[in-house]
Amino acid sequence: MTETPLDPARRALVEEATKKSGLIWVQGSGPDRALWHVWHEGAAYLVGDGPGEQPFPGLADGGAAAVTVRSKDKGGRLVAWTARVTELAPRSEGWESAVAELKGKRLNAPDGEAMTERWAGECRVVRLTPVAVDGEMPTESLAAVPLDSPVTTRRPAPAALPRLLMRRRKKR
Repeated sequence: MTETPLDPARRALVEEATKKSGLIWVQGSGPDRALWHVWHEGAAYLVGDGPGEQPFPGLADGGAAAVTVRSKDKGGRLVAWTARVTELAPRSEGWESAVAELKGKRLNAPDGEAMTERWAGECRVVRLTPVAVDGEMPTESLAAVPLDSPVTTRRPAPAALPRLLMRRRKKR
């Protein structure tokens, strides 16, 4: 793919698409990962690489990452961009600003209000600043084999479940 420098129109596309998407696909030096993020002050911010948070191995400070943004309604690829990776120092001014935004978007945190202290001591906060947009859409499939995970489904859903759910809605 060819990269195109960011002009105001491309920057606006990256910003709007990334703002509206709940997940972005990020690839550093490791495999692609779907990561939740927040768009703040012209960049995507991530928190992770600590206990209870999303892993993002391969995102090194000063490195580059490929970011793919999916459409919120259709789920297909909308735009891809290259980012400069910057790790924020805990409790710095930029870190505090980013964490204030991330804190509001973090769902089901195990420690509630104490999560910012945990993030400062055990996690990384990373800024992905867009530097270029991939100019062409790929012609081949970008499907990848899912990463190994210890998470499994205990057993399949019962075949009658859809009928049972529809019956409950009709009774109301």
